Amino acid sequence: MQILKSAKTRAARRHAANGPAWRRIHAQMRLSRIASFCLLAWSLVFADVRLTSVIGSHMVLQQKKNVTLWGRCEPGEKIRILADWDTTVHAVTGMRDASWSAVLTTPQAGGPYKIIISGSNAIVLEDVMIGEVWVCGGQSNMEWSGIHGLKQAIEEAPRAIHPEIRLFHIPKAAAETPQDGGEGQWKVCSPDAMKRFSAIGYFFGRKLQQELGVPIGLINASWGGTPAEVWTPAELVENDPVLREAALKIPDFMPLWPIVPAVGYNAMIHPIRRFPIAGVIWYQGESNVKTGSTYESLFRTLIGAWREDWGSDFPFYYVQIAPFSGYGEKNTGALLREAQTRCMSVPGTGMVVVSDLVDDVTNIHPQNKIDVGLRLAGWALSETYGKKGIAYKSPQYRNMFIEKDKIRFTFSDAESGLVSRGGEPSEFMIAGDDRRFVSARARIEGSRIVVWSPVVKHPVAVRFGFGNVSIPNLFSREGLPVNLFRTDDWPVETDAASR
Repeated sequence: MQILKSAKTRAARRHAANGPAWRRIHAQMRLSRIASFCLLAWSLVFADVRLTSVIGSHMVLQQKKNVTLWGRCEPGEKIRILADWDTTVHAVTGMRDASWSAVLTTPQAGGPYKIIISGSNAIVLEDVMIGEVWVCGGQSNMEWSGIHGLKQAIEEAPRAIHPEIRLFHIPKAAAETPQDGGEGQWKVCSPDAMKRFSAIGYFFGRKLQQELGVPIGLINASWGGTPAEVWTPAELVENDPVLREAALKIPDFMPLWPIVPAVGYNAMIHPIRRFPIAGVIWYQGESNVKTGSTYESLFRTLIGAWREDWGSDFPFYYVQIAPFSGYGEKNTGALLREAQTRCMSVPGTGMVVVSDLVDDVTNIHPQNKIDVGLRLAGWALSETYGKKGIAYKSPQYRNMFIEKDKIRFTFSDAESGLVSRGGEPSEFMIAGDDRRFVSARARIEGSRIVVWSPVVKHPVAVRFGFGNVSIPNLFSREGLPVNLFRTDDWPVETDAASR
């Protein structure tokens, strides 16, 4: 693939100074490939029935679904599968490519159950639960856990004894082509397992388990520093001229962070695509601020590709990136957040706004992960599971009315009214026909906002919270922050230092 070759050439030039280290990494990769080949050859000789890594003891299977169990075996081998929630014995035969698979229908949530798989050898899967399974994906803000020093996770760990929550962490891996197998092991949620798992994923899953009362399975597939291209099938990027050009512009911040399209998808997502899930939660975008103009198209492509892989239009709930001073050029973070907002028009998606959960705009990793997980859970509980009475949507700009020297705004999801914290509403800018934005004053009138400036007599446009480090103080009465917006479609300045 040309895009892969171009990226490889570019990476080689960038890391020439680290030649010995880079050669050592490639040597390790070669040894790993040789070891994997030898292991495969050895296992084929002995012809044991084997399972893909995501099928194992302590796993959670999606309730009331046709679920696939699969693995490797001797071609032509006769395999029998019995799950003790049913009396049916499933008989399958190994395929010519040394693979096997069987489809079982799961009951409603419950467990523990046992599954026996027998061929030339026997495998007994113990402590299998039936419930709700979610994938937790993205980059470092999804990845971060107690072992990264996250205070909330460290404090929660001693209490994280939840037999009905199961965790499957996919180790970081990259591959040039889609893989059928991977690594990982299901673990019952314990203080040690929780401390090593995505904090946002854990707090999301804990809330679901509390509210639904069913087993929850969480699969973490995240990698710090990765742009969305890494998680998107290569052909979808390569065959789109705009996305292909954007992929070549991705900054290479760190030598060991993958930036080549699809390499994370190939190794960490493709291997689990046959494992039924309830949905996905996602926190990513920081590594795409330099190419924010194409993010909407890219993210829509990613969501569509994953849904096609699973054969399901599952819900996809994601977190809007947070204010951060290190994005570089002025407004690039705001433009990326704007692109994420537009992606909410994709059916079955929802976005969490976290502008109020930032304790330090110089840190790309806001420490508050509990409320992020709870807000994601609010979307899932309300939209996926039909729970009522949960405030989960941030108010969004709906329309404006120019009234002489003022502009009045209405919002969706603000029926109970708006409130400001610590004074009148902040982070409003207003402009006239000259397109020069100045700070504006604002007044709350129930669920509406009136904005004006004494120096702009004939206003035509307003921007709210539109900056890399903007942290507005405007909320719904339920406590959810109003999302950023702008009413103009003018070019946005990005060539000055961030504000």
